[in-house]
Amino acid sequence: MNLRTLSIALLALSLSACVTYPDISQSRSPCRMEAGGWCSFVRDAAVEAYPYAIAATNAYTGDDDLYEDIGPTLRTLERLEIAEEDAAKGFGYELFEQFAPVTINNARRWPAARIMAFRGTDFDGFTDIFYGTLRNDQIALAIRYFEAEQAREEFADGVPWIVVGHSLGGALATEVSMKHPEVRAYMFNTSPFYGGDAMTNDVRRTVFNERGEVLRRFARFDADPAADVFTLNCGPENDSFTKHKVRPLADCLIWIAAYGDDEAGEVVSANGIMRPMVECGEADKPHPGASYRPATPCVHQARRDEEDNDSSASDTDTGPDTNTD
Repeated sequence: MNLRTLSIALLALSLSACVTYPDISQSRSPCRMEAGGWCSFVRDAAVEAYPYAIAATNAYTGDDDLYEDIGPTLRTLERLEIAEEDAAKGFGYELFEQFAPVTINNARRWPAARIMAFRGTDFDGFTDIFYGTLRNDQIALAIRYFEAEQAREEFADGVPWIVVGHSLGGALATEVSMKHPEVRAYMFNTSPFYGGDAMTNDVRRTVFNERGEVLRRFARFDADPAADVFTLNCGPENDSFTKHKVRPLADCLIWIAAYGDDEAGEVVSANGIMRPMVECGEADKPHPGASYRPATPCVHQARRDEEDNDSSASDTDTGPDTNTD
C-alpha cells in the first residue's frame, strides 16, 4: 500500500468511528444446542488453532498479558539472536515446539511442528508502522530469519514449520507462507497490508478475526490474502481497539477449544481464563469441560444498541458470526 492509499484509509477510519457491525443471529440455529453455543466447525477450528494463538500472544516478549502457562502442547525454544539494527526496526519473533497429542497406546510425546511466531505492531511509536507497513523492511527480515532458523543443524529433522502472528505479525506470517508454500500459517486479527500474490498458498492459511476489530476497516481498501477466515464475536461490548488485541481473541479460542480438548481446558484453568462475554451464563462460570453436553439452549448475548434498551431479551439475543469466508 502506498502513502496516498494509506492516507485515504486513515481518513476513512476516522470518519467511520461510529460504525456498528451487525451480529449474525443464532436464535433459531441448531448451534444453540452445541457446547457453549459454538457451532461444531468453530470448535474444531479452535482445537486446531489455539496453540498458535498462544504462540502469537507470547511473541510480544516483555508485555504484561502473556500466558504464564502455555500448556502441555507447547514448549518455548531458544531462537537466534536478532541483530541490533533489525530489532531497531521493530522486528521480533519467538520459537515454539508443538507436541503431538498423547494417545492411549503411546504416552510419549514427539514434536509435531515448530512454530515461528512474529510479533505484531507496538503502538508505543511509529517504528513498526514505518518499517512494517509503509516499507517492506520487516517482510524481508521475516523471510531471512525464517530461512536462517530452518537451516539450523538442530532443526534438520524434518519436523514441519508453522508461522503465526497477530496484526503486523500476521502479515509477516502471510509473506513467509507465500515465499514457502509448504509452510502452514495461522493469523489472528491480521493486518491487510502485505505485498505478495493473494492466491499464493491460499489453501494453507487460516485466519481468525474478531468482528468489528479496527484493522477490518483498513481491509476495505486492500484485498485480504486468500485463506480460510473465521470471524468470531467474542467481545461484542468491547471497542474496536480492544477487539484488536490478541489476548482476548486467544482467550476466546482457548475457551472454545476446551469444549473439545482436555489440554485446552488445562490452559483455561492454569491461566484463569474467563468465559467470552458473548457466551451464555454467569461471567465467572467455570468451564464445564470437553465432556459437557448441554441440556438447554445456550443463547449468546450480543451488545445491545442504546435504542434497543427497552426491547425484550428475545429481540437482542444474537450470536457470533461463525461463518468462514
